Parts: sequence; C-alpha cells; structure tokens
Amino acid sequence: MKTYMAKAQTVERKWYVVDATGLPLGRVASKVAAILRGKNKPTFTPNVDTGDFVIILNSDKIVLTGKKLEDKYYRYHTGYIGGLKEIAYGKLMAERSDLAVYEAVKGMLPKNSLGRQMIKKLRVYKGGEHNHEAQKPEVLKLF
Repeated sequence: MKTYMAKAQTVERKWYVVDATGLPLGRVASKVAAILRGKNKPTFTPNVDTGDFVIILNSDKIVLTGKKLEDKYYRYHTGYIGGLKEIAYGKLMAERSDLAVYEAVKGMLPKNSLGRQMIKKLRVYKGGEHNHEAQKPEVLKLF
C-alpha cells in the first residue's frame, strides 16, 4: 500500500470564518488548531503545513467555564531578571480577548518551525467585522 505525502507547493488553502460567540475557549481553540494543521483534510501530512486559513470573530464574547476567570492566569516573561508577569484571565478577557484566543490556539500547535508557520494563518478579531472579504471565506460551524 502506498502512502500519500503532500508537497508544500501543491496544497490548496481555503479561508474559514468562525463566530466564537458563546463558545468555550478551549473547544474553539482545539478545533481551530486542527484546521490550521490540516487534520480535517484527507491529504494531511505531519511534516508539511497543509492547513487552511481561519478567521475568528467576536473573541470578546467567548466564554471560560468554571472559575477560570478568577483562578487562571496568563503568564509571560519580559526577559529581564525577575520579569515574570501574570494577568488574571478575567482582566485579560476584558482588555485583550484576541490575545487570549491567539495564545490558546498557539499552545495547541507544534512547538517548532512548522507550528510557527501554521499560526501565521490565524486571524483573531474582537468584533464581528473583518477585512478579508476578498478571500471569500466560508462560514465554519464548530458545534
């Protein structure tokens, strides 16, 4: 039996729009990460970026279940000594909800140059408007 190996030059990419209103953050992130990797296609190849472009709208209306808004923290390091910063997700979702969604999806992609290439195909917007109409994105229903 032969194994199909996709070539990076021959991959056809589609554009998808996801409306995240009222959906849990982790569930949206896992579905979007699978589409960015290309796992929804029959031509999926682990070492080739075969994924599609994804636009996430209404990131400010995405929900976190349980007590994550108070108990969960977004942590990052500035690079300086003692430069560990942390922001509660309640504050992060109020001010920079697009960053929270972006980081959730980024954490579910491979941690190598292929993952860095895949995350560039993600666009996150706080509101319901985007400027990618020329690409004719398809509406993707996650649930």
